[in-house]
Amino acid sequence: MQDCTFIKITDVGATRWLEYNRPPVNAFTRKMVEEMRDSLSATLADPSVRVVVLASGLESYFSAGADLKEFQDMDKDAMAAWVEVCHEIANLMRGSPKPLLAAIHGTAVGGGLEMTLHCDIRFAAQDAKLGQPEIQIGFIPPIATTQALARLIGRPKTIQYLYSGAMIDAEQALSWGLVDEVIAPENLRARVQAYADELAGKSATALKAIRQSVTLGAGMSFQEGMRLEGELAADLADTPDFKEGIDAFLNKRAPNWEMPNKP
Repeated sequence: MQDCTFIKITDVGATRWLEYNRPPVNAFTRKMVEEMRDSLSATLADPSVRVVVLASGLESYFSAGADLKEFQDMDKDAMAAWVEVCHEIANLMRGSPKPLLAAIHGTAVGGGLEMTLHCDIRFAAQDAKLGQPEIQIGFIPPIATTQALARLIGRPKTIQYLYSGAMIDAEQALSWGLVDEVIAPENLRARVQAYADELAGKSATALKAIRQSVTLGAGMSFQEGMRLEGELAADLADTPDFKEGIDAFLNKRAPNWEMPNKP
């Protein structure tokens, strides 16, 4: 497991927790963004990890967004380099072969929150306050956020949300579809871990195919997405997990899924 200064990496069974960990508020520096990219890349390549969770190691803050000291005197070329790393993270997450979950609590704004938009399911504590305040500094959220938000909650809500820069609470986020489940703060971690354990007990090859078909297919035309679905379904027929699943069902026993040896 790699050594990081600002990303806390913890394995619980087959689940890896990647937790932002830069006190006091998880304000992202260039180093922290790069550590997130590198730890995510290593995690997705690790065959022992079946589910990934994005979370925060701080009590009251999920993310305060970028450390604005990083943006002082930043010119166009430097900003392009910053955004390039952000987009590398987005591409890693959207292309992930493994389920990605988010456990959001406390103040959650800016880049740390943006990364959760590329997760499959977002769990939020009742105390979570979410926002994209970039408009307040004459900026936009750059972790493929404008694209992910529009696909997640629709263009009108995305425009309203980004134009205002205002904070919303967990229940409002739930009503928009920005988060998928709201939980008491003291139960957040246990609930996310329980769901991760459930996913870890399923076929990794089938989970990968579902994620690719839905996530990548959503950016295609219907016909292109249908072709992708067909290719993935055909590929699954040659996998050990498919054969095991059929045999287990017919013989009324629990399946013994194969551990993946590559992402």
